Amino acid sequence: MATTSIEWTDKTWNPITGCTKISAGCEHCYAAVMARRLKGMNKPKYANGFNVTLHVEALMEPTFWSNSCVIFVCSMSDLFHKDVPFEFIDKVIDVIKITPRHNYQILTKRAERMAEYFASRQIPKNVWVGVTVESQATKFRLDCLRNLKATVKFISCEPLLEDLGKLNLTGIDWIIVGGESGTQARPMKEDWILNIKEQADMKHIPFFFKQWGTWGADGIKRNKKSNGKLLQGQVVQNMPIVKHLL
Repeated sequence: MATTSIEWTDKTWNPITGCTKISAGCEHCYAAVMARRLKGMNKPKYANGFNVTLHVEALMEPTFWSNSCVIFVCSMSDLFHKDVPFEFIDKVIDVIKITPRHNYQILTKRAERMAEYFASRQIPKNVWVGVTVESQATKFRLDCLRNLKATVKFISCEPLLEDLGKLNLTGIDWIIVGGESGTQARPMKEDWILNIKEQADMKHIPFFFKQWGTWGADGIKRNKKSNGKLLQGQVVQNMPIVKHLL
């Protein structure tokens, strides 16, 4: 599953598949739905459905991608899930180190475990680390992220489930915001998005609005493609400025 429709990355790499729900943003997990579908299609990698599964055979995939790419790590899992041993994460990081032509995006909801892991390990310069902040209850993840020594530190507010209020964006380099998709999607309000964007603009942090999802800017439920990605009539999809490309 190298190709992807995710607009803020080039490829996905899944040396791990499967996860468990940890916060409100997980309620309608797209990866769980996709894993069930792939298992039904008899795809060997998803024989275990959405149970956490380590794929040693997939570790070396990025070494075969000759062109420089931005790679989202574990789009079908969470690298820092409690059932993933640090020893296996070490193997993932080792592959990242030997492929400096790529930049890797690691996004987690297990911010505390990520901080624990990197407390005794250096973050490679071609790694961007991020946390999901979908609600006020998950804002603590920012505190686990901000002091990490990474080239890019980012937050993903997707699905954005409520107004996040005031955010401490110290040390943050990039912000992604998006609405939820699917038949059970929860609506997102424009004011919530603009609150985050205004704070990002004040700090000169690149802001990336991915999509409205199933609920449009007008509060009407429809196909996510029809709702599109315009924010106040504009596409706002800024990427971070990478200062230390290898």
